[in-house]
Amino acid sequence: MTALTWTESLALNNAQMDRTHEEFVDLLAAANAALAGPDDALLAAFDTLTQHTVEHFGQEDRWMAATGFAPANCHAYQHQAVLAVMQECVKRARGGDGVEADFEPLRLAVDELAIWFPQHAQSMDAALAQHLESLQFDPATGQCAKPAPAEAISGCGGGSCS
Repeated sequence: MTALTWTESLALNNAQMDRTHEEFVDLLAAANAALAGPDDALLAAFDTLTQHTVEHFGQEDRWMAATGFAPANCHAYQHQAVLAVMQECVKRARGGDGVEADFEPLRLAVDELAIWFPQHAQSMDAALAQHLESLQFDPATGQCAKPAPAEAISGCGGGSCS
C-alpha cells in the first residue's frame, strides 16, 4: 500500500490550506495504518477522513465561489467526484439492508487517495492558492482586496487550465 506523509513539498504557502491539507494527510495515514487491523477500526478511520474531507473540500469550494470561479469549474467537480467515491466506500463497508459489508473498495480507496492527493494539491490546489494570493483573499472574512476576474473561471485556475 502507498503511505502518504506530510512533507514540505505539499505546502502551498497558504496557512489555512496547508493546515487543512496536513490534517487530511494525517487522517489518510491513520486510515492506512488501520488497514492492518480489524475492519471496524478501518471503517472508523476512513469515516473520520471522509467527514474531514466534506469540510476540507467545502472550504475550498467556498473560496472558489468567493473569488470568481464558475459554479461548475473542474476543481470543484473533482472534489465532488472524489468525495462521492469516498462516501460510497463508507456505505459499502457499512453494508446493511440485506447487503453484506464490502471493504475492498474502501481498502483500494486508501491507496488511491495517497496517489491522487499530492497530484491534486500540487496542481489544482496550488493554482487556487496562487489565485487567492493574487486577489489578496482573506479566508477569515471571505473578502478580496482586489476584484475577482470579470469572466468566471471554469478551469482549475492555473495558467495551463482554462
